[in-house]
Amino acid sequence: MPTYDYECTPCNLRLEARHSINTQAPNCPQCEGALTRLILCAPAAHGHMAQGREQAMRSLQSTPGRGKHQHGPGCGCGH
Repeated sequence: MPTYDYECTPCNLRLEARHSINTQAPNCPQCEGALTRLILCAPAAHGHMAQGREQAMRSLQSTPGRGKHQHGPGCGCGH
């Protein structure tokens, strides 16, 4: 059976519940309030997906001094 993550709307308690996909969400064990299913995604930790994510993050970050680079003799930086 899959594990689902829930958060209680009134008291903000977070918990996990294991049940079939067709079963309704349980009530909060603390206050009997309504639980909302959370959708959580684990980040890629290694491999091709992680490399792509890190390259994308670097491309969005501003680089200090970009555009002010002075090319000297034999610089070789490729700009």
